[in-house]
Amino acid sequence: MAKTKELSKDTRNKIVDLHQAGKTESAIGNQLGLNKSTVGAIIRKWKTYKTTDNLPRSGAPRKISPRGVKMITRTVSKNPRTTRGDLVNDLQRAETKVTKPTISNTLRLQGLKSCSARRVPLLKPVHVQARLKFAREHLDDPEEDWENVKIYIFGKNSTRRVWRTKNAELHPKNTIPTVKHGGGNLMLWGGFSAKGPGRLIRVKERMNGAMYREILSENLLPSARALKMKRGWVFQHDNDPKHTARATKECLRKKHFKVLEWPSQSPDLNLIEHLWRELKVCVSQQQPQNITALEEICMEEWAKIPATVCENLVKTYRKRLTSVIANKGHITKY
Repeated sequence: MAKTKELSKDTRNKIVDLHQAGKTESAIGNQLGLNKSTVGAIIRKWKTYKTTDNLPRSGAPRKISPRGVKMITRTVSKNPRTTRGDLVNDLQRAETKVTKPTISNTLRLQGLKSCSARRVPLLKPVHVQARLKFAREHLDDPEEDWENVKIYIFGKNSTRRVWRTKNAELHPKNTIPTVKHGGGNLMLWGGFSAKGPGRLIRVKERMNGAMYREILSENLLPSARALKMKRGWVFQHDNDPKHTARATKECLRKKHFKVLEWPSQSPDLNLIEHLWRELKVCVSQQQPQNITALEEICMEEWAKIPATVCENLVKTYRKRLTSVIANKGHITKY
């Protein structure tokens, strides 16, 4: 049977007025074009509750007791990777039978939502401490110092769902640790400073320490000169084994390059990661059909990066360091 339309408040009040004027339920129904039973129900409600307003409905009883809600909330708070099936089984052992959608709805009312776990670098305690040390040491560095840093780097997914509140995306319990690895159809070496993008070089063979040192020898100083870097500029690269090899360190020392000591597993602090992401977006929009076209588009898009973008990116360093300290050395939103 189709659901009848709810009477307006004016109509309900009119029924009560006519009833108080001495009219019968049949007469009121005929006058207002309503069923006698509808008129009678409104009058009985008015006599019982002294109002014609709709009363709050109790609805169906909760499938999960308050104690059960506390139990599953406590479980996912301790282990956000708990699945709905696990929670269904936990409640079943407590003699409460529910479905997976009921679990989702209940946790959503507690401010918890099922989300894909964010993939972040694996941080061991030594990495966390190194990140904190780096952030505290450089937090008060003047902006001019960062403007004189030249930043260089080389550039089957699965998801895991976690239960978390809105602002807990980067809590260590709500992330999946990853270890950086090489690969891809096109390897590039590039860098930038606050003055703009530097050279971008395609690496055609498998990268090793000797090749990396050759790239530095042939490109680092000319790139710095092209960007008109000030005297005493600082070179930054990450802690890839090729970068930290004794031969590489000796090569940089002989050429009198200042190197910024860098905390491992810290892509959120490495500004060039942002430029790589932007480059990937621009390249994917053009859909290159082969390696040659891919290389050409990469070079073109890299050269188009405005100096203002690089300058504004460098200005975010202090915010990034502050976030590392606030997050106790763990990964940040950057």
